[in-house]
Amino acid sequence: MGKVLTEVRSAQRQLKPDTDGLDLLEPTSLRGIAKRASARKDHRFGNLYGEINGEMLRIAFRELNPKAASGIDGETYEQYQEDLDARLDDLVGRLKRKGYRTKLVRRVLIPKGNNQTRPLGIPALEDKIVQRAAAKLLNAIYEQDFIDTSYGYRPNRSAKGAIEGLTFSLQYGTYGYIVEADIKGFFDNIDHEWLIKMLEHRINDRAFINLIRKWLKAGILDTDGMVLHPVTGTPQGGIVSPVLANIYLHYALDLWFEKRVKRNCKGKAFLCRYADDFVCGFQYQSDAKVFYRALFTRLKEFKLEVAPEKTRLHPFSRFNPSSNRQDSFIFLGFELWWGWSAKGEPKVHRRTAAKKQRAAEQRMKAWIKHNRHLPKKEFVDGLKSRLQGHYNYFGVKGNSNGVHRFYQVVLGLMYKWLNRRGGKRKSFTWNQLLRALPHLKLPQPQTKSWPFKLMVFN
Repeated sequence: MGKVLTEVRSAQRQLKPDTDGLDLLEPTSLRGIAKRASARKDHRFGNLYGEINGEMLRIAFRELNPKAASGIDGETYEQYQEDLDARLDDLVGRLKRKGYRTKLVRRVLIPKGNNQTRPLGIPALEDKIVQRAAAKLLNAIYEQDFIDTSYGYRPNRSAKGAIEGLTFSLQYGTYGYIVEADIKGFFDNIDHEWLIKMLEHRINDRAFINLIRKWLKAGILDTDGMVLHPVTGTPQGGIVSPVLANIYLHYALDLWFEKRVKRNCKGKAFLCRYADDFVCGFQYQSDAKVFYRALFTRLKEFKLEVAPEKTRLHPFSRFNPSSNRQDSFIFLGFELWWGWSAKGEPKVHRRTAAKKQRAAEQRMKAWIKHNRHLPKKEFVDGLKSRLQGHYNYFGVKGNSNGVHRFYQVVLGLMYKWLNRRGGKRKSFTWNQLLRALPHLKLPQPQTKSWPFKLMVFN
């Protein structure tokens, strides 16, 4: 085990970024902000508002998704681009004279699974541009403060990275108990005044803070035509919302865990968080119990609460491996449990969580059903993209059964729905479909071992 940890830490040193989490093509002003934030943890930044200039807005516009849905004004990326210089000059002018006004946020409902939906807020294009610029400034500062085991909505981090790091640490660490938790309605319950206080720890710029306030208070045009005026929360879908959410939980949860919880533990402990979904590991049960009881009180101070049905404390130890997964837990779409390896040694196993597997199969069924009339190349390209996307996330070492099952289900769906094109029945047989597969060149199920760069929790 010692050799494995040495190799991983060596890999981390080799891949450690020297750009403070910023892309090499970012403006030098952002790099300067990042360096100062890293060097002086007590520094409060002024004149951030002035950094939202023509250059920054142009970069922000280029980084937007050209195919993203339009906001309430219906303006598209292509339309704005037609007269980009004049539009950005006008926007800069309004920002300088404090004449910039936010538009209503258009709310849409997107499927969540189990016939449920979740609201998504879509700002107007110009609001997206300014939010993107502000988010870049916030990221330059707070990437120097965020803890390493916070993964959600951060540069060069992903849910896949969180799963890999978590699995590795459980496998080779000394943790015996898990507290898994999910914050109830997190994005809807972020307290605006608490968030502003948190931002003011690092930002001494009233104009920039007022800009954040405008987005927090922006009216929401609901699906029924009613305009809602939020007193808490930040709309999911707003470009600045992810970094604001991370800042909120950085102060409310992450720093508390690092500076208070871990220091008072008798044994080792870690926190792994992706957005509002997090898992904590503890060496001793007594430490886990103290944290579990304190968690509810701590979050309540910040107007948050955990979802009781998704929050629990339970054993998770190499000394009690179970083939029936009685102490398993779900995190970011994976089920994890202690079992046995082929060599008869304790091992942390992973598979696609049953709920996520069903949801992925249902999405693929709906796509095939509604797109089976597309031209052959367009249909096959869409199918390839969706299969590869599934493998990229769920194709981890030990989950070969999960990704192979998904592939087989997709083949069955193809056979069923392609045979119904144009009202025809069984225009080809199962054997004919299998013989055609080599020509279609669909990506095959694949699993990968540990990536080179891992975050080892301690």
